[in-house]
Amino acid sequence: MKILSVVGARPQFIKAAAISRRIRQMNEESGKERIREVVVHTGQHYDENMSRVFFDELEIREADYNLGVGSASHGAQTGRMLEKIEAVLKEEEPDFGVVYGDTNSTLAGALAAVKLHIAVAHVEAGLRSFNRRMPEEINRVVADHVSDILFCPTERAVQNLIREGISSGVHWVGDVMYDCALYYAKKAEGRKDLLARLSLSPGEYALATVHRAENTEDPQRLASIFQGLNRVAETGLQVVIPLHPRTRERLSGLNLRLREGVRVLVPVSYVDMIVLEKSANFVITDSGGVQKEAYFYKVPCVTLREETEWLETVQSGWNVLAGTEADAILQAVKKAHKPGDWVNYYGDGDAAGRVLEILLSREKTACAY
Repeated sequence: MKILSVVGARPQFIKAAAISRRIRQMNEESGKERIREVVVHTGQHYDENMSRVFFDELEIREADYNLGVGSASHGAQTGRMLEKIEAVLKEEEPDFGVVYGDTNSTLAGALAAVKLHIAVAHVEAGLRSFNRRMPEEINRVVADHVSDILFCPTERAVQNLIREGISSGVHWVGDVMYDCALYYAKKAEGRKDLLARLSLSPGEYALATVHRAENTEDPQRLASIFQGLNRVAETGLQVVIPLHPRTRERLSGLNLRLREGVRVLVPVSYVDMIVLEKSANFVITDSGGVQKEAYFYKVPCVTLREETEWLETVQSGWNVLAGTEADAILQAVKKAHKPGDWVNYYGDGDAAGRVLEILLSREKTACAY
């Protein structure tokens, strides 16, 4: 069986790493190449700290194709990806085109494959924020509706698809991000010196991330978020923020002074991010992936959005939706706490194995056109 994995952004590198690792294990166990994976990197994230380091650290082999698309408007970027992915699909003729998450790379990969009558498998299907102003929401909805096989991380995701009339090919497999959280947490144990190098003490800082376009492209919202981080720092708790390149660029255009207690870092590697997450007093983020990672590691989270795809984390009390107003951020931080009970909604840590077994079982009927 040949699968073609389309990746392009940090969350996809992490998800694809879980799949790639299990492919290697299954091939080694069988003594033959049961599954061949072709990796296509669209180049959506092209900053060295946001891309190359993840391939190295997550043990993802070198991409077979690097399309080098780079940054552009949504339409231009997706169009360039479509054209280039289509050419690769025609050359490779895989049994399945596998897409991950909800980026423009996800959308382009799904559309390119389905138009060539190649079966599409969507890893992390069924998520919904119900906010159509988010480009990620559009990407995930369209990808789900053209996919042949939909791998859902939670039972709620399965129900979301059923409500939209999608029931065929839907599988609850657990979350491949949870696979990674367990696997790479062991690696993070060997990097505890990171805190010492950054002069940080466990439990004595808040870890923040800001990258979503709805926040970074709106100067007023972005200013309000960083004013909120300033107010958190004024309480005496240091705020540490590995800054996304797009956020850094937008922030430089604002007439905003960060408090001494707000500490800006360059983007960090995935394993270093785990170290920072696990040792934080709490996390402040607009990232869906970081919300979950905070939950995996039992760290309270404040989310810089009005809604989330990961409602389980909110309903269980580990995640507080703050929005982007400075005062609301400060109040949410004051509410953030460890509720005590922790329920695992995300599987047993082998979602990737289930994904691959299902694909193998569907190999002979992959193209149903």
